[in-house]
Amino acid sequence: MIKLTFCLRRLPHLSREAFQRYWREQHAPLVAKHAETLGILRYVQCHTGHDALNGTMQGSRGGPEAYDGVAELWFESEEAMAANTSEAAVKAGAELLEDEKKFIDLANSPLWFGDEHDVVSRG
Repeated sequence: MIKLTFCLRRLPHLSREAFQRYWREQHAPLVAKHAETLGILRYVQCHTGHDALNGTMQGSRGGPEAYDGVAELWFESEEAMAANTSEAAVKAGAELLEDEKKFIDLANSPLWFGDEHDVVSRG
């Protein structure tokens, strides 16, 4: 299994609330619509909140400005993703990217593929 992690920053003209509402109410259903075509096995949104706690943590550690959220997507394998070159998959990916341009500051929102290693997993 391979996981895509996408650290999202909103476009400057959007409030965090407007960004998260759009992401949850508009973009999430679009991802769900294309999940099978794109081979997405799982999709999770983690919305930034808890500003007081975040401020304390960042104050003690430093680092860059916080993200507005993190998207996590799981796929079967890198090979399965590379083999998924159907016209439908290309079209679905393009539709998702066009929608992302409406609310995500793509140039300042890093993403990467990686492998999970469970260290602690309690109910």
